[in-house]
Amino acid sequence: MKGLQPAAMDHPHPSFFETRDAITRFLFLEDDPAPVDLCFVLGCPSISSVVPAVDLYLTGLTPKILISGYGPLPDQKPECEIYREYAIEHGVPASAILVEPKATNTLENFVFSKLLIEREFGWSNLRTIAIAAKPFHMRRALMTARMNWPAHLNYVMRPSNAEDDPPAATWWQTEAGRRFVLSEMRAIGTHALAGHIGGY
Repeated sequence: MKGLQPAAMDHPHPSFFETRDAITRFLFLEDDPAPVDLCFVLGCPSISSVVPAVDLYLTGLTPKILISGYGPLPDQKPECEIYREYAIEHGVPASAILVEPKATNTLENFVFSKLLIEREFGWSNLRTIAIAAKPFHMRRALMTARMNWPAHLNYVMRPSNAEDDPPAATWWQTEAGRRFVLSEMRAIGTHALAGHIGGY
């Protein structure tokens, strides 16, 4: 059987591509830039997730940016502060940026930001929110928003597009891409069973 494996990989069954494409369509959500009331940014160790938010602001498509995330290491500067500094350096005024500095995971991003958004904007004054995050993380971000934020909201999904972000077109070609994507699939199942995400 071992001698047959290379040939099988050279000529994979068509269902191999169907599975891969289904995973890609499920996880990798991206909408065209559009006017929104707020852009919500999920922090992560890479700076790239804030870039779509900066782009939306500079093109006049969002009046405010809310950045959520502390980061896993307590001795480091919070991710939201690093993102905030980046946004200011690239032309976003400090007055247009809010930060939520305590969240350490996706669920906390949305839960901890909920009261802040109500206090600063009022949920009834918001109709459309952009979500900026890693490309493979967009489905779970959307499902977490639908479970934890008001049902009347519409979302515009704006993934990052940095060189180190595994893209929809080629994620399966690198070990890192496969690890991120398959870990994300597992996380969606875990959080769905725990009742943390919805919209399915």
